[in-house]
Amino acid sequence: MKCGLLGRKLGHSYSPQIHACLGCYSYELFEKEPEELGEFLRNGDFTGINVTMPYKKDVIPYCNELSDCAKKLGAVNVLVRRNGKLIGHNTDYFGFRSMVERSGVSVAGKKSLVLGTGGASATAVAVLTELGANVVIVSRTGENNYENLHLHSDSSFIVNATPVGMYPNTGVSPVDLSLFPKLEYVFDIVYNPARTQLLLDAEARNIPCMNGLWMLVAQAKEASEWFADTKISNEEISRIHAKLSAQTENIVLVGMPGCGKSAIGKLLAEYLGKTFVDTDAEIEKTAGITIPKIFAKDGESGFRMLETQVLTRLGMASGLVIATGGGCVTKEENYPLLHQNGSIWWIQREIASLPTDGRPLSQINNLQEMYQMRKPMYQRFADYTVVNDRTLDEIVGEIREVYYK
Repeated sequence: MKCGLLGRKLGHSYSPQIHACLGCYSYELFEKEPEELGEFLRNGDFTGINVTMPYKKDVIPYCNELSDCAKKLGAVNVLVRRNGKLIGHNTDYFGFRSMVERSGVSVAGKKSLVLGTGGASATAVAVLTELGANVVIVSRTGENNYENLHLHSDSSFIVNATPVGMYPNTGVSPVDLSLFPKLEYVFDIVYNPARTQLLLDAEARNIPCMNGLWMLVAQAKEASEWFADTKISNEEISRIHAKLSAQTENIVLVGMPGCGKSAIGKLLAEYLGKTFVDTDAEIEKTAGITIPKIFAKDGESGFRMLETQVLTRLGMASGLVIATGGGCVTKEENYPLLHQNGSIWWIQREIASLPTDGRPLSQINNLQEMYQMRKPMYQRFADYTVVNDRTLDEIVGEIREVYYK
């Protein structure tokens, strides 16, 4: 059985990893230009395929039959060949409903803003309406638009059904959450990065939120059922979601220079099957000179600019263990870069045990004073804290235990 994903640009899709966990079938990426679509749908070698942007509506004329859900939403994201016929279905409905149910919130009778007017918006609107929400669709030019959001300050829920904030155009949010003092939950269908700017803003305001990875896995579960004409337990959604989250999340190590980030990071990456990256080494590679020479040439400000450039690139990647420079926390703008796809771990070590060789700032500053200045910054960045006062194996073992929980 040959299955896959049909779209135009698919280089960063998680679908192959998900379907590898779901069924005993091959799963390929079919990147097609619009002029290739008809020929592929008529004569392509596939048993069943997922369909993603921009073809969810374009495939409908090629279908011999549509499921009730596909008819209702006017979009198809699953195609299967059965008895010589091409049948279209939509599993996004199940995926988004599962996402809302996973959140544990009740939307009935409460105002829910759905941002966007595309296929994802239609799915969210259909689910929320069925669950009893008072749904308001926000578009760029409609009656309810981004210029009059103040009219909806009483909203309890926001669903971002637009691609705003999606990789690689990260760091932007479709709305300012300060306009919505009564928010109970924020949903974002984007799953890469794990935390869009919208979700980072929600976290900063202690508003519960969720990205679109659960929806992606849930809709894939139902798609796999269509591909293989079988039933799969909903418990698989939770298992695969946890597995994929662990695979794709970055682990970011922060702490004073010489606290052991690189040694811990290398061993941790080996144990977890991730790629280790040292930001200082990446900075030297980018600059073409050593860090002491960067400081001598451009001073600390020049070094920090290079550091942020490197963190911008690394923070958008997935599946890394990143050992950062000791002073990366001194620039607040580095926090969303590191946190968008990762958990941040503060490695603590006795000041007297910190080496200074090859570390320009450590050589010219009092380390105790530097630590006291940076301590609140490390606390601000960190999701977890680990003390480097044991063997590397013991420290890595502690991180792994917390990480997998």
